[in-house]
Amino acid sequence: MRISARADYAVRAVLELAVRQGGGDPVKAEAIAAAQGIPHKFLEGILGDLRRGGIVDSRRGGGGGYRLARAASAITVADVIRAVDGPIVSVRGERPTALSYQGTAEPLLPLWIALRANVRRILEGVTVADIAADALPEPVRRLAAEPAAWENP
Repeated sequence: MRISARADYAVRAVLELAVRQGGGDPVKAEAIAAAQGIPHKFLEGILGDLRRGGIVDSRRGGGGGYRLARAASAITVADVIRAVDGPIVSVRGERPTALSYQGTAEPLLPLWIALRANVRRILEGVTVADIAADALPEPVRRLAAEPAAWENP
């Protein structure tokens, strides 16, 4: 599985909004881009996808900008990724459940389904509020603490 630049930037932008949400004022795209080192024009497209996905709201004008459409505790990392990239796990651009294999390749389907289930378990189990509070769920912390998790075979 690969996390696209688009998904990475989207999660970072939503996190930036969550941290700044307390002020109540919308946050300008330029401020998000500067704070996170995201190209502004690329971010504008991402914010549009996040708005269409119901993750952020926008307001036009001098006092305009972006804010979260719902509480950070109600937005999972999976929600954000789906809003900008579509399905979390795909094989050749298709959802695993849409695939079929014959012969010796038949055992691949349950493998892809299991992979999707594990990725979803993690990404649906972490909210933007968890990240903003540096309070990742314990199962995620345990996985990240394993030395092998930091190795690139």
